[in-house]
Amino acid sequence: MAEPRRTGPRVRSIAAHRGFADALVAGLVPRYREDGFGLARLTLLVPSSRAARTLSEAFIRHAGENGMGGLLMPRMIAVGDLDLDEKLGPALDPLGATDIPPACDPVRRWLTLDRLIAEERAAEGLDALPGRARLNLAREMARTIDRLLVEEKTVADLLGDAVLDSVAELAEHWKRAIRLFARVAARWQAELAQRGEVDAATRRNLLFDHAARRWKEVPPPHPVIAAGVTSAAPALARLLRVVAELPEGAVVLPDCDLAMDDAAWDELGLAGAAAEPGGPVFGAADAVTHPQYHLKLLLNRMGVNRAEVQPWHRRGMTAAEPARSRAISSLFLPPQASRAWVGLDADRRRLDGVRLMTCAAIEEEAQAIALLVRQALEQPAKRIAVVAADRGLARRVVQHLERWNIAADDSAGRPLALTPAGRLFGLLAEIAAKGPDPASLVAAFGHPLVRAWDDGARREWLTGLRVFDRALRGPSPAPGLEPLREIAGKAKIGAWWDEAEALIAPLADWPQDIPLAEALARLSAAAEAFARTAIWEREDGRALGQMVEELRGMAASLGTMIETADLAGVLRDQMEAVAVRPGYGGHPRVAIYGLLEARMARADLVICAGLNEGSWPQAPGADALLAPAILRAMGVPGAEFRIGLAAHDLAGAMGAPQVVLSRSLRDAEGPTLPSRFLLRVEALLGDDLEREHLEFTVPALLPHLDRQRPPADKYPRPAPEPSAALRDVPIRVTALDRLLGDPYQFYAQAILGLRQLDPLAADPFSDPALRGTLVHDILDTWHKAKATEPGLALAPFAAAHFEKKRVHPLFRALWQPRLISAMERFERMIADDAAEQGREVLATEIDGEMTFDGVRIIGRADRIDRLADGSLAIVDYKTGAPPSKTQVTAGYALQLGLLGLIAQEGRFSNKKTGQVVTGEATRFEYWSLGKARKEEGFGFRETPMRIDKARTGIEPGDYLPFHADKLALAISRFIRGTDPFTARENPDYKGYNEYDQLMRLEEWLVRMSGPDSSTGGGAA
Repeated sequence: MAEPRRTGPRVRSIAAHRGFADALVAGLVPRYREDGFGLARLTLLVPSSRAARTLSEAFIRHAGENGMGGLLMPRMIAVGDLDLDEKLGPALDPLGATDIPPACDPVRRWLTLDRLIAEERAAEGLDALPGRARLNLAREMARTIDRLLVEEKTVADLLGDAVLDSVAELAEHWKRAIRLFARVAARWQAELAQRGEVDAATRRNLLFDHAARRWKEVPPPHPVIAAGVTSAAPALARLLRVVAELPEGAVVLPDCDLAMDDAAWDELGLAGAAAEPGGPVFGAADAVTHPQYHLKLLLNRMGVNRAEVQPWHRRGMTAAEPARSRAISSLFLPPQASRAWVGLDADRRRLDGVRLMTCAAIEEEAQAIALLVRQALEQPAKRIAVVAADRGLARRVVQHLERWNIAADDSAGRPLALTPAGRLFGLLAEIAAKGPDPASLVAAFGHPLVRAWDDGARREWLTGLRVFDRALRGPSPAPGLEPLREIAGKAKIGAWWDEAEALIAPLADWPQDIPLAEALARLSAAAEAFARTAIWEREDGRALGQMVEELRGMAASLGTMIETADLAGVLRDQMEAVAVRPGYGGHPRVAIYGLLEARMARADLVICAGLNEGSWPQAPGADALLAPAILRAMGVPGAEFRIGLAAHDLAGAMGAPQVVLSRSLRDAEGPTLPSRFLLRVEALLGDDLEREHLEFTVPALLPHLDRQRPPADKYPRPAPEPSAALRDVPIRVTALDRLLGDPYQFYAQAILGLRQLDPLAADPFSDPALRGTLVHDILDTWHKAKATEPGLALAPFAAAHFEKKRVHPLFRALWQPRLISAMERFERMIADDAAEQGREVLATEIDGEMTFDGVRIIGRADRIDRLADGSLAIVDYKTGAPPSKTQVTAGYALQLGLLGLIAQEGRFSNKKTGQVVTGEATRFEYWSLGKARKEEGFGFRETPMRIDKARTGIEPGDYLPFHADKLALAISRFIRGTDPFTARENPDYKGYNEYDQLMRLEEWLVRMSGPDSSTGGGAA
């Protein structure tokens, strides 16, 4: 690769089809390798430590391919990337630069900015932000500060004429945001100067300038090559210019399009080069989303003309044909230049080896990608890379690959919050912030790290937890540990709860505000109590430990306070920013990359996954503090700049010999739109798309991936016929409707004893049954309280009761006012009845039973009143609409009549008070809390009997005999008889649906009207 010495800058470009890392190594080894020294005298400046690993692997592959027994590799220096939170390579830091101030700690900056934001907002008379929102704003402000510093902009630049002119045209909220940013940033810089520190971005710029001056004055005696560095930061661009002019230096760029004509290159826009002295360096029409834009910006800042860039002529091991680079260049032509597509030659649009795959859903896409990987691994030595911007999709692919025992690690890692250690720490923070919520408690107690050191101890622990979980189902208990202790006692797991309470006791009753360092210390101690040292082990534990220690130490020195209620959210946000990457040990020929990790990497087959808008490219997030017009006026690239980087990532990936571009029509959130890049590929291919480039085989294989099971027999309509002994069960007054309307539901509930499992922390306002229970409880306790406080008003009593219940605020806001309004009307109705009719409330929520045809009938009356003539009135409360008279007549609403039969033939009794109620029931009423039908507001009553000029209903004299006949019919057919308990026997019955899945309703209901609608049966 020898070449004549040049006087100008030495800049090279490796085309996409050559494969950057392998092609670079193929050129460096023969030129710079020395006997006895190998490549040890060569220094490579690389973008990041990840790029260094990629190049190391390329050197190893090259040595193995060429039969080298060993190879001393070059020194690789990472110039650092603020987005990756990496340190500058040791050769540039410190490089003898003792006069450069040290960088401030990023955690100190974050917490200090939080304090400054609070002080500045208070000084401007603005409302105080919640702690979590303020810390997030501080994090965003730190990113904006870095963004400006990388571009060598300061707070003073916000006062420039161009910026002030732009500010005048902005909305008021932008003006407030800019003013807050400027004041906070100025105070922060003053504090840095006082401590003799600078921001990390500033130190990075100073180090670059120091290295550039040193190397320009005294060129290094060994070769220096900058490889793959595409950051266009001004200070780095100056350093690269110096490297390009060194006697043995060069800059090698990835896929700088040298085939693009000058008109298309000019169409990209200003890209950092003002059209006239003092003019703007970024234009509103700049094609910042183009994959070559950031390279043009870099060349302009280096002072290098594109004509001076020379092509790299070596090919990598996984190089594609040159036609691929020509097609990629055509693919991403800017708008005006893309008109040339109409007459484009075939060799300029040829994408042989590129396939497009579309799947119905994201899960199907992940499965198809895994199958492609499995298929490719059948070819020896073939390497496969899956590149995905969507980390959820990448995790799905990893899980599907486990089907074939293929261990593929996602090199982009997982957020710390999603790892076992991070999840447990977050759950404990939730308990400390919000109290011992049932869902958080069960999740924390059942975490895989808890009691993991002893299988036997964990087994016993989980046994107690399952009992506790079952006992917690339903509405949330009252706050605090005492209600939980009572629940555990009733479940007979008191000893287990003693252990559990000792674990969570340190998380209870925290003050409203707490020092952040103290909160972290308490959480750390609690985590160790739960999991011992396992909380700090493995990759995720070490990452958690490092995060906690850094945050705790800095918070202690700064005296940072935090609201306890914000603690869980703050820690979750912080853990989301920490990526936990797997160790080594995955499949040697399979790699799963994010977009950053995929740069410079190459494989024989590259699968670009998740090519949907919002994923690849990701939606550009606007700066929350500086408007786009302000950034443009300051000479800072806008948020759309990252779309161009994503396009360049795709262009590099498409240079592989075989490429699959994959997307799904739906993701986890709903329908998707294809990526703008994918649409360009389809448009470029034109008529060749369906003929040569669509991947049909793998999606067609997916339905046959699992062993095909023989088709199942049609499931018959259930009609079980249990034995006489099993049929002999009591009938609840609320269950007779089911027995006559849908016998199978009665069978499942009363004979099989199956009950629907309530969720943890069930919200009474979102479930009609639980809402009814809550209302019944309020009215019952109010009636009982009136025995000692006759003047007790219902509305404040009910409001106090609602306050004690932990229900969702939205449901409470919607339901509480109407329920209290209805109960106030009930209170007036009760008082009027007493005054006008001599009617009095006799008992509430009282149990009763009788024996009818040898069968126990049991039930509970919501309320029983004594009328003036000594007879009884049975009242049933309804939170919604009461049953219609048609339903009662059809035999599908029989509860009130059965309660009347119990009063007449049996008795009601209260075991606690000894009260007994019997007598003839002559009035039956539904008291509904729904919207009144004949007047405004909520709350009304009606009777199913035909009285008071009613035209429908059951005659009073026939009411109880009617119910007795229905009860006798049910007993003769199902309890004492042999009729099957047929599912949905009466389609008109509007019952419950909690047993629909058990009866497999949807499998046979569609056949009910067909020729095979015969009833099936089965023994119990």
